[in-house]
Amino acid sequence: MTAADTAVRNSAAGAATGPDQLNAAVEEAQDAFEQGRTADPATRAGWLEAIAAGLEQDTAALVEIAVRETHLGAPRLEGELKRTVFQLRLFAAEILQGEHFDATIDHADPSWGMGPRPDLRRYNVPLGVVGVFGASNFPFAFSVMGGDSASALAAGCAVVHKAHDGHRELAVRTAQTVPAARDAAGAPSGLFALVTGRQAAEALVDHPLVKAIGFTGSTAGGRALLNRAAARPEPIPFFGELGGINAVFVTRSAWAARREEILTGYAGSFTLGMGQFCTKPGLLFVPAGTPAGTSQGMAAAENAEVRSILAAALADFTPAQLLSDRLHQGYADAVRRLQDTTGVELLVEGDFAAAPAPTVLHTTADAVRRNPEILRQEMFGPASLVVEYGDESELAGLAALLEGQLTTTLQAEEDDDVAELAARLTEISGRVLWNGWPTGVTVSYAQHHGGPYPATTSATTSVGTAAIRRFLRPVAYQSFPAARLPEPLRDGNPWKVPQRVDGVWHRPSAARQQDAFNREGEL
Repeated sequence: MTAADTAVRNSAAGAATGPDQLNAAVEEAQDAFEQGRTADPATRAGWLEAIAAGLEQDTAALVEIAVRETHLGAPRLEGELKRTVFQLRLFAAEILQGEHFDATIDHADPSWGMGPRPDLRRYNVPLGVVGVFGASNFPFAFSVMGGDSASALAAGCAVVHKAHDGHRELAVRTAQTVPAARDAAGAPSGLFALVTGRQAAEALVDHPLVKAIGFTGSTAGGRALLNRAAARPEPIPFFGELGGINAVFVTRSAWAARREEILTGYAGSFTLGMGQFCTKPGLLFVPAGTPAGTSQGMAAAENAEVRSILAAALADFTPAQLLSDRLHQGYADAVRRLQDTTGVELLVEGDFAAAPAPTVLHTTADAVRRNPEILRQEMFGPASLVVEYGDESELAGLAALLEGQLTTTLQAEEDDDVAELAARLTEISGRVLWNGWPTGVTVSYAQHHGGPYPATTSATTSVGTAAIRRFLRPVAYQSFPAARLPEPLRDGNPWKVPQRVDGVWHRPSAARQQDAFNREGEL
C-alpha cells in the first residue's frame, strides 16, 4: 500500500495526516513526477481522460455525499461535477495540441545581427510536485480534482491535495476514485495524493520537494500561506485565488432605460448559490435620483421604487443553508459590521436565520470617499451594497478606491462615453463585462479568472486552458546533440507540436495531430 493510499484510508477513518505520512506522500509524488515527466501528450491526455471517466462513473455516490456535506442542491452539484469532467477533457485536448510547450528553435547562425548565434532551443517543463488547497464553495470544480489539480496534472506535475474540512468525506471519496482511474490508465502510482489537517497543510507548503502551491479560499488564509511560501529557504510560486467584491457600474442612461431589468439581474446574481460565489456582485453603483452633482441620496419615491423592484425580484428566492456554521457566522458578522458603519443604511432587510434571507445595504459616493473601507468589505453570502453617485464623472475616481477585483461590470448604453471608466476597470480587474453579470465562469480558451491582489496573488488565471501554464517553467538547451534533445525541440518534431523555428511558427495540421493521437488510442 502506498503512502497516498494510507493517507486516504486514515482520512476516511477521521484521522488527520501526520508529518511522516505527509513526507512519504510528497516523496512518492516526486517519484511519480520523475517517472511521468517525459510522457508524450497522448499518454498524459489518456490519464486525464481516465480520471474524467472515473468521476463520471461515480457521479451518484459523489453527489449524494456532496449534498449531505455542503447543503448545496443535487442539480447544482451534478452540474458542477459535469463541469469538472468537461474541464479534464478540455485540458486533455489542449495538451494534445502541444502549444503549452512553447517550443522555440533558433538554429546556429554565424551571421546573426549581434554576432554569431549558437544553436538555442527552449521549451516549457513541469515544475514538479504541486500542493493544492481546495475551496469550500465549489466541492468539485475548485476542490480535489478541480481546476488547480487538473491543470497541474495536465502540465506534467504531480499533485498532493489538502482536503477542505467543509467536505472531508467527499474529498476522501474523490481521492479513492482518482487513483483507481489513474492506475487503470497506467499512470505512475503517487501522481495524486490527498492529505488532511492543518499540520499537513503547513508541512505541505514547507516541504522542499513541493515546487508550487495552488489555493482557492479566503484572503486571510491565502495571505498566511503566501507569506509562508515566500519565507521558505527556497521560495516557491503561490497561485492564490482569494475572491473579491466584483463591482458593477451603471450609467445614468442605462439606469433610465433598463432600471428594472438591471435590478432584477443584480438580485439574481448576488443571491445565486446563496451568494457564495467568488464572482458575486458585492457592489452596485447607480445614479442618484436627485439632480446631477448633488449627493443627497435617493429621493424618497425612487428609494421606494428600488425597494419594490428588488422585493419583487427576490420574491421567489428560496433561502438555503450556507456551506457551514463557520461561514454562516462570518457572513452574519460581516453584514452587521457593514450595516453599523457610518453612512450605510438598510435598503432591503434580510435575516440571519439558518437559511438566511437576502440583505441589501445602501450608501453614497460621499460616504465611501470619506471611508473607502466600505467598498472593501466582502460579505460571503446573500448580501450586497448599493452605492449611489451624483454624476458619471465620479465613476472613474470611485473605481480607483477599489482593491483588485476578479471581475468588474459595466451596465451601459452603446453611445455612453465610458472610455475612462473602462480603462480604469481593466487596471483593477481580470475580467471586465459589458451588460452582463459576473457569476458564471465558463471553462474555455480565452477565460481569465484572476486579478490584481487581493483578488489573486499572481498575474495568471485559475480557470481555462491558460491555467496549465502556471505550473510550467522555460528551459533553454544550447548546442545540445540532436539525439539528446527533448522531443518537442527536435527538428523531426516526433510529437508533432507547434514549433517556432528561426522566428517562424510551424504548426502540424489537425489531421497529422489526430493521426498521432489515434496511434496512442482514443480518449
